[in-house]
Order: sequence, then structure tokens, then C-alpha cells
Amino acid sequence: MDRKSPMSEKPAKIHKPRPISGYPEWLPEERMVEQAWIDQIRAVFEAYGFGSIETPSVEEIEVLTAKGGDTDKEIYAIRRLHDDGGASEGRVALHYDLTVPLARYVAQHYGDLTFPFKRYQIQKAWRGERPQEGRFREFLQCDIDVIDNDELSIEFDAEMPAIIFEVFQRLDIGNVTININNRKILQGFYSGLGIEDVTGVIRIVDKMDKIGVQGVAKQLADEAGLSADMISRCLSLAEIKTPDASFADQVQALGVENETLSKGVEELSFVMNSLGHLPQGVIFADLSIARGFDYYTGTVYESKLADYPEFPSICSGGRYDNLVSSYMNKRLPGVGISFGLTRTFAKMLKEGKLDTNIKSPTQVLVVQLPDTDRELAASTAQALRARGFNVEMYHEAAKMKNQLRYAERKAIPYVWFPAVDRGQSHEVKDMASGEQAPTALDTWQPARI
Repeated sequence: MDRKSPMSEKPAKIHKPRPISGYPEWLPEERMVEQAWIDQIRAVFEAYGFGSIETPSVEEIEVLTAKGGDTDKEIYAIRRLHDDGGASEGRVALHYDLTVPLARYVAQHYGDLTFPFKRYQIQKAWRGERPQEGRFREFLQCDIDVIDNDELSIEFDAEMPAIIFEVFQRLDIGNVTININNRKILQGFYSGLGIEDVTGVIRIVDKMDKIGVQGVAKQLADEAGLSADMISRCLSLAEIKTPDASFADQVQALGVENETLSKGVEELSFVMNSLGHLPQGVIFADLSIARGFDYYTGTVYESKLADYPEFPSICSGGRYDNLVSSYMNKRLPGVGISFGLTRTFAKMLKEGKLDTNIKSPTQVLVVQLPDTDRELAASTAQALRARGFNVEMYHEAAKMKNQLRYAERKAIPYVWFPAVDRGQSHEVKDMASGEQAPTALDTWQPARI
């Protein structure tokens, strides 16, 4: 029986690689900068006493949708490709942010935690929204939160912006503004006006930066059914923005009296006064900031790149009182702030603000010389690694010009020539200056790395 030669078979279909929209993928030199960012962020968080945790990528769907807002429209549910109809399928989804997983984590490990519980979390999250500049379907978030039993000191509300400002400085991302409000001000003011659907109005006002003042006014009339006077006073409140606690006098001048409103003004005044040590032009009391999620109950934050005012918020968060109560019969209030690393990193990369000239972590390339023992290069490389250097050994005894070209293309700063015979010196070539000089394996110190 004739058999077809393997060479005569039709080749497998070639799939042209293409990016998947909304899922960023960095080159090695870009990824190195991103990792350096993560190291800087971790250093700041840990300097303030926050410990790291990591939660699963998935949570139960009913847990994720309990937070309110429109999150159910953007959550990715998980099921097997070959679904056999099992009852457990479709029960979990990729987490939308890191706050809800934190609440579940605290409830589950409550007996093992020390309160106030201060944690940071640097993980990916997933949202099924339309990809565009600043918005991704898969992205890296960097969160810090503090949770305590029964009562949480307002001191933590004031500490959050100071911490995140230090992160911004470390990353050198340019001018940033951190805008702060308090949900009690909005809730109390709207209630004082006689508005019944306070939550609905807050969600509309939260769209101010997306649809503008006129768009908000129209939705307040069409969807919330507010009178012209109510709309005017809501917009007057949203227009208040001060670099200090002077916002309080402007709120009082609007003539609305409410106990919750007064408490919110008191809390925001404390936060603003506590941040007076930060540079001018960074912190603002901005009463247009609402944050659309239902679980926020007090201080709320929203940070933007001042040099790119149309770009979405890069950092946000706030205080919540009842998030953990879905899992246990305890009052565990918390406050947190979340930095969108992927969003900010992608913008800095696009604007050419990142130094991506370092192509590889390799600091030294040890060459393999023709007609020499491979073990000589390997032992030299290992000795340099033992001294703390990042070292590659060239993979074959190729022509020297090929090995030098490899080092040049990967921007490796030094090329090492092992000593072939006893009594000879090692030599090292500085790729930037082109100088090559004898050196000792156990004492060499680079001029730059």
C-alpha cells in the first residue's frame, strides 16, 4: 500500500499573529521599566507599613455584582470551553477590581489578621469595556487599603493621598493633581434639597468629566426629574474647588442645612488641613468628585495627570463602611486608593516619557573564544554572577564580530574576555567607550552599571 511522504502532506494553516484589542503586551525593554515601577511602588507601600497579599483572579459572580454601579455589564464570566452542563459552571468571574476581593479576604481570614489591617495588592484586573486610550480589558492595579473593627480613624483618610503622591514622585510621571471630596457632603446636600433618589443623582454627577456640565444638567432633569432650582444648586456645589479647607465657607453660602452634610464638611476639612505639607497645586477639595460605586460612604479620591487634562483618572478610591458586612456580621470600615499602573504606564510610553534604552538586564557578556575550553567561559561567568553581576555567556565560539554585535544590539555595557592561560589577565571591553583593558576577576568594578 502506498504511503504519502510527510513532505507531501499539506502544511498546517499558518495563523498570522495579531494583537488582541485591550490586552497590552510590552517589549522586553518596556517590561523592564514596568517592573522597576512595581519595585518603586512596593517600596513606598512597605515604607508606610502595608503588607502584601494576593487573591485569586476569580470571585463568585454574585459577590462581584453586589458592589453596585454598572459593573455587571463589564464582568467576564468564566466557564470551560467544553461545558458539560455542570452546576458549578458560570459561577465565577474574573475580578473587576481588587476592593471586593479584599473584602472577601478579610472576612475569610478575619481571625488571623491584626487590625487595623493594612494591605497592598498589585495584581491584574479585567473589564469588558471598549478599548481606547487609557482603557484596557486587562490591566495592572496597585491598591492600598486599611480596614479596622467598628471605627476607622480619619487619619488614614488623610494618609492615603500623601502615600500616593510619594508614589507619583518616585515614578516621575509629571504634574499630578489629587482631587478629594466626601460622599457625606453630596448625600447631605442632596437630601437637604429634598432629593429622594440621592444615589441616582450621585451617579449622574459622577459623569461630569465625561459629559460636561450641560450633559449632567440634562440628565438631572430627564432622568432624575429635578427642578431647575435643584439642578442649579447641585451644579453650584459641583463647581466648588479649592486648594485648602476654604471650600467649607462656600458650601455654607449655598444655604443647605443637613447633619450629614455638616459631618462631611468636617471630615474633608480635616483631610485638607492634614495635607498642607504637600506642594501647592497638588491637592484640591473638588466637590464635583462623586465616584459612582454605591459602597463609598465618606472620603473619595480621584487623581489626574495635570499635563493631559483630557486623559482619564489614573488613581481613585475612597472610604467604605459596609463592604465586608456582606460576608460576616461585623462592622469593618475601610479606606483605600488604587493606582492604575497599566493606564499610566501606557500613557507615559506613548508620550515618550520613559527611558527604554536598556534592552536587557545583562551587564556583562562573557565571550567564548575559538579553540578554547567552553568550561573556561562558563566558570568565568559563574564567578561574576557570584559577585552579584547579571552575566550572559555567549552560546557558541562564534566569530568575535558576531559576539560583539550581539552585545551591541542588546546594549550590554561590558564584554568579558576570559584569561586563556595561567598568568594571563582577563580583559574587559567597555562598549560605550570602546576601551579594552586587563582586569582581575575577583576585584573588577565597573565604571557604570
